[in-house]
Amino acid sequence: MRSAYTFSVLRYLHDIVSGEFVNVGVALYAAETRFLGVACSSTYGRLSNFFGGIEGEHFKRMMRHISSGIEELADRLSAELPLEKGPYDVRGWVDQVWPPDDSSLQFSPVRGGITENPQATLEELYERFVERYARRVQPPSRADEDILKIFRDTLAQRQVLARLHPKKILTADYEHEFPLAWKNDVWHVSEALSFDLTTSGNILEKANQWLGRAHSLVASSESFKLYLLLGKPHQEKLRASFVKAENILHKMPCRHEFVGEDEAAKFAVAVEDELKRHSEER
Repeated sequence: MRSAYTFSVLRYLHDIVSGEFVNVGVALYAAETRFLGVACSSTYGRLSNFFGGIEGEHFKRMMRHISSGIEELADRLSAELPLEKGPYDVRGWVDQVWPPDDSSLQFSPVRGGITENPQATLEELYERFVERYARRVQPPSRADEDILKIFRDTLAQRQVLARLHPKKILTADYEHEFPLAWKNDVWHVSEALSFDLTTSGNILEKANQWLGRAHSLVASSESFKLYLLLGKPHQEKLRASFVKAENILHKMPCRHEFVGEDEAAKFAVAVEDELKRHSEER
C-alpha cells in the first residue's frame, strides 16, 4: 500500500549564529499506516571531530530522551483506535518530545514523499542524511605512525636507521619507550607526533598530554635530549592551534628540539653526522 509520509531531520547545531550543524537523526510519520519511527546516531565521536569540545554524556542523554520519547509515542499510536485523529505531520509528534527552542538539537522543517514501506524509507533517509553525509565531510587526519614513517624512510636512505634503536626512559613512577634513539654522551630520543588532527581541541589536548609526560620523565636518572618529529595539520584553519601546541610543548622541562616533517631529510643528515663524529671521537 502506497501512502504519504512526512519526515524531519534532527540536527546538532554547534553555532546557531553561524548555522554550522551536523545531521544526527531522522523521524518519519506515515498517517495512513499509523507508522511513527525514529533513527538516531548513537555516538558523538564524529561531532568531536567536526567541532571539538562536545560534552559526550550530555549529548547521549539528549539523544536517548528523543529516541525513547518518540518510540513511546509510536507504541501509543499503534495501540489507538484507527478513528482517533493524530497530528497532521511528523512535527506534531516530535514537538511533543523535543519542543522547538534555541538548544543545540533541533528538528528541520518538514519534508515528505510517498512510500510502500515506511520502515525501509526511514532507514534510507537515515543513510542519506546522516551516514552518507558523515562519510562525505569527515576531515582527514594522520596518525603518529604516518609521521614516523616519513622520518624512518629518510633515515633509511642515509643508511643510519639500523643504528637507531628504541630506548625506554624510566623514573620511579613512570616510563616511556621512544622508537628511535642513539647515545652520544647523553641519550638522544625521538618521538613522532601527528598534529594533523581534526579539531583544535584535539591538537591542544595532545600537546598538553606530552607536556605532562615530559614533566614525569625529566626525573629520570638518565640524561636525555628529546626530539619531537612533528606533523603539521593540513587544514589551514588549524594552523593557529598548531602554533599554540608548539608553545605548550616548549614549556617541557627537558632539553628538546622540534623537527618538522618537511625537515626530515635534513634531520637524517644531522643524525648521520653526529653518529659519525661520535664514532671518530671514540
